[in-house]
Parts: sequence; structure tokens; C-alpha cells
Amino acid sequence: MKRWRKALIAASVGAAASAALVAIPARADTFSLVVDYTCTGGIAGSDEVKLRARVQIPTTVQQGGMLKLGWAIEHVNAPRFKSPDYYAEGAKVSLIGNVKLDGAWNGTLEAHGSKDQGALKPNQPLTSPEGMSSEAHMTETGVIKLRPQAMTVDFVPPAGEVVVNNDDPRVIYRDSWVHDKATRPEYGDWLRDVHTTTTRSDEAIIRFRGTGFEYIGREMPDVGRVRVIIDGVDGHDASAIVDPTKDGNGNPTNATKGNISLWERKDLSYGQHTLRIRSIDDGKPVHLDAFKLHTREMIDPPTEHRSTCVVTNNPGAVEITVGGATSPTPSGTPTGTGDPTDDPTDDPTSTPSGTPTTSGSATPTTSQGQPIGDHVGVVIGGVTTVSPSPKPTTTVTKTVKPQVIKTPKGGVDTGQAPEEPENGSYGLIAGGSLLLMGSATGGLLLRRRRAAHAGGANR
Repeated sequence: MKRWRKALIAASVGAAASAALVAIPARADTFSLVVDYTCTGGIAGSDEVKLRARVQIPTTVQQGGMLKLGWAIEHVNAPRFKSPDYYAEGAKVSLIGNVKLDGAWNGTLEAHGSKDQGALKPNQPLTSPEGMSSEAHMTETGVIKLRPQAMTVDFVPPAGEVVVNNDDPRVIYRDSWVHDKATRPEYGDWLRDVHTTTTRSDEAIIRFRGTGFEYIGREMPDVGRVRVIIDGVDGHDASAIVDPTKDGNGNPTNATKGNISLWERKDLSYGQHTLRIRSIDDGKPVHLDAFKLHTREMIDPPTEHRSTCVVTNNPGAVEITVGGATSPTPSGTPTGTGDPTDDPTDDPTSTPSGTPTTSGSATPTTSQGQPIGDHVGVVIGGVTTVSPSPKPTTTVTKTVKPQVIKTPKGGVDTGQAPEEPENGSYGLIAGGSLLLMGSATGGLLLRRRRAAHAGGANR
């Protein structure tokens, strides 16, 4: 009996070993917070552009690692952001999402995303970024509450220059200008055409957004002078009067040269400008070949194109606990967006102080520092707010519990746990069973051999 008992004990050990091989589904490690925005002003124009952001918040981060927030952005209605003017390829639409940090740390964590644009025309729909990212370096213990705030959408014009030909619809002619559509090749006119007038006070006008321009015409003898007027104000010095009969050094010219920059200005502030080319000599021809429009590189996006997006739903807040040496178990509930039931959960009761350092322009601050732990945990929700009132009463925000607190990596946030593989667990259990049977059989055979050997010795 003792031999059988020892064999069964050995078999039980084998069963325990085989059970350790059975796959346990990995715990989910992200939580998705849904935030709805309404955007107005700037490149939104007169419309209300509605966006939806799904912010993926990790539940655990290794000590000294980065807390990374991933943002997926989508439009939820027909209106789109629109181009404010004509632009060459290379303009950019950029988004900045803000997450407020409260609790042990105070500040704002910014998320950035951008999308390059092709050549644009006025009111052409722009392509918005589909995602943003932000990250913070977690260095000390503490508890912070993450709450999404307003978002800004900027349009950044491309730096460079664009040539606008004289027959472009953006150029407006007043009075008796004539279009010569096939000029002589030896003149070298841009695209071999010019507009010409011999009448005093005739004007060619172009409105543009940028930081400078060039007036392109012909340098040749016996032509009229031109006054250049920018934004409705005549120039205050002789440079506002162009004399095409002289070359760049002020010497009279005897040749006809087209596609010549006769006058330029590149120090304008970015914005919309109106440029006029006016004939001032009666009976002498004035030629307009083209305009070259300039936009210098800008460090900061122009505020006139900025759209402001405000949060229009109640996404709630997410609490992240930067733990100590012992890894905390994520628990709690989200407030607001999710798949809620009516099961309330208590808030975390410990709020150690600490400060993370963040990338970009995130600026969280703290009152004191503590040694960093081995683990960064996330406590989803469990947020209680108290509203001050003249009466000694306290208003407590009701908390809710989702069906699935955390979303598995690579899975869809459906509110249900992922299905198990059909045959994976059965295969492991079968393998464990074979290991169990092999352990038991091996134990029995070993003991029989030892018994036979002992019996022979006794004889």
C-alpha cells in the first residue's frame, strides 16, 4: 500500500506540473476612453466640425518607463476642415490634444499629430490626422487623475514661393488690359504670354495670403512706369515706382527681357494682402507677366487658421497609480464613457506624492519627490468629487463599472472578453494528462524493479 501511495503522490506532482503548462489568458493592459469634440473657428469656417477621439490608456508601465497615450481620431459628421486659400504642396494640419493632470501631480500632458497636404484651393477639404500620441516618463510614486480637455487644430502654410501667371483667375484687371497669348520666344516671357495696357491708371490686382511677393514683367526700352501699391497704401519712397526701362543697376536697357523681377517685398506679416500694379504714364505700354508669391517658414502656426475644439460628452476621468516596490493590482471603475452597469466601486484611499517628467510641452508639477517603485499601475475610475455649497451637504459623483475594465492588446473594445482558441487549452490539458500517466507508470515500474532486486538479494 505504501508503494501505491508513493506512486500516487508522484503522479500528483506530475499533474501539478502539467497544470502549470495550461495557458491562462493574458490580462488586458489598456483602457479606451472615448471623447467627443466640436470644433469651430479658423479652418472650420462657419461649420461645426465634430471629431471623436479614442484614447488608449495603458494600465501598467515598468519602472522608469514611459506612460504612452495613443489617440485615434475620426470625423463623425460631414463638415470637414477647409483650406483658407491657394497653397502649394506641403501645407500641414496639426492637432494638439490636452489631458489635464490632477491629484499628486498638476499640469497638462499634450498629444500631437499632423498630416501633410497636397496642393490646395480655397474651401478644399483638408485631410486631418488619424492619430496622436503623448507620453510621460514616470519617475516617482503618486496618484494622478487624467481628464481630457480642449483640443486645437492648426493649419500651417508651406514655406516657399508660388508663381501666379497673368491669366490666372486670381488676377483681376480693371479697364483696358489686353492679353497677348503667344509672345516671341526670344523675349523669354513666363509661359510666353503677357497682359498689356497703355492707359494711365489701369490696374491689375491680386489678393493672396503670404509674407511677400514679386512683380514679374518686361525690362525693355520705351515702356511706361508702374506704381506698386500693397494693402491700399502707396509706397512712401522711390522704390514704389518701377521704371522697366532700366536694369537692376539703374542703367538704361536696349534689349527686351521677359520674366524679370521688377519689384519685390518679402517682409510682410503673414496674412491676407492686396497687391495693385498701376500704370502711371499715358500712351506707354505696361506689361504684367506674373506674380511670385512668397511664404517664409513660420515657427508658430498662424492663429487666424486655428480651430478650437471643446469636449461635448462626459468622458469622465482615469486615475493612474504610480506604485511603490510592490506592484498594485489595477482595480476601480471609469466614470463616464465605457460600457457601464450600476455597480459602484470605492476610490483608492492612498495618494502618495510624486512628479513624472513628460515629453513635448507637458508640464506636470509636484510638491515633493519619493523613491520610485517597481511598477506603474492604473486604477480605472473610482473618482469621487465634492461640490462646495453654502449648506453642509456633499455631492458625490456616482461611479460605474464596465463589463471589461481593460481592453486586451490588439482586441476590439466590445465590452466582452476575447474568445479562447478552440483547441489550444484542450491540447495542453491532454499533454498534461500524458505527463501525469507517464509519471505514475514510471513510478510504478521503478518501485517494482527495486522490489524484485531486493527480493533476489534476500534469497
